[in-house]
Amino acid sequence: MYSKKRRNFIKKTAIAATAGAVLPNYTFGIINRRNMKEVVGHGDFKYYVDKEWGVQDPSKVPVNDCHEMVLDTQGRIFMTTTGTDNNNVIIYNKSGKVLSSWGTQFPGAHGLSIAGEGSDQFLFITDPETHQVHKTTLDGKIIMTLNRPKEINGYAKNEEFKPTETAIMSNGDFFVADGYGKNFIIHYNANGKYLGHFGGSGNKNDQFNCCHGITLDTRDSAKPTLLITSRASQEFKRFSLDGKHIETISLPGCSICRPVIHGDNIYFAVIVTKTWDSWDGMLAVLDRDNKVISLPGGSTPEYTDGKLIPPVFDGNTFRNPHDVLVDKDENLYVPQWASGKTYPIKLNRI
Repeated sequence: MYSKKRRNFIKKTAIAATAGAVLPNYTFGIINRRNMKEVVGHGDFKYYVDKEWGVQDPSKVPVNDCHEMVLDTQGRIFMTTTGTDNNNVIIYNKSGKVLSSWGTQFPGAHGLSIAGEGSDQFLFITDPETHQVHKTTLDGKIIMTLNRPKEINGYAKNEEFKPTETAIMSNGDFFVADGYGKNFIIHYNANGKYLGHFGGSGNKNDQFNCCHGITLDTRDSAKPTLLITSRASQEFKRFSLDGKHIETISLPGCSICRPVIHGDNIYFAVIVTKTWDSWDGMLAVLDRDNKVISLPGGSTPEYTDGKLIPPVFDGNTFRNPHDVLVDKDENLYVPQWASGKTYPIKLNRI
């Protein structure tokens, strides 16, 4: 309710500001276009784009490939970025100021998940370059490190394990998605003990073509499920917690990084629509029925005979967006991969 009231206030303010801006622009012909705010999105999910939000001095706060972002209970935003010449975890406040950074031992810092409460919150960082998963405190102390799961015969050597994401359950159990490796989903208890696995590479219902992202979907609190990307096939797959395939959600034209659940909706970054060197991509918002209802940075969502028409990049907003973080006011924060070392972008919900 608070978010809706706030959005209505912003909408009215924006309309008034636009009306007030017409006369001066017409009279003097002077306008500062750098201060104009681009609007992206569709339906009830529209946003002002703020490309200056996370920009820093690269000599002081360098970034390389920015991968994922999470929010802690203090309102701080944590982001993973790759490289050996900079810290791999950068901590922002909501206004875009860098509060601190840490960690040089995660050169391929990729997936980032957060769980716990208050001072007991912790992070999971996946690093496909070092072939490890790390559990850390919020200030960077490593609590646990996992290497390749030797319990699975499919791995002959450590280098074949290239984890990309984790999903954490309320009891501390967690799942690791080996998205750049063997495409297994591996289940561990809170202490890192192997409990089982499912998936693997392939095109069957219970297999994956790049299980890049995974999340715990608790919108049905009585029956939580795992929502997992099969990115190269441009689809989600839903599984029970014991690894049984439930459904496949096809999203043509959408190379999906990871699903993010907020309220009744699923959000995700479409990292590319055509080729990996085209510097495109967009965000997507799905409703409770898995239908795309907004494509910030892309064309208006359209369906034919119940099938999504592949969306088209708007040519401007993003450069390979890799993740989306949704705050309590439903603003979005977007880190970007292989984007010329750009800093994250903020989208302010209208």
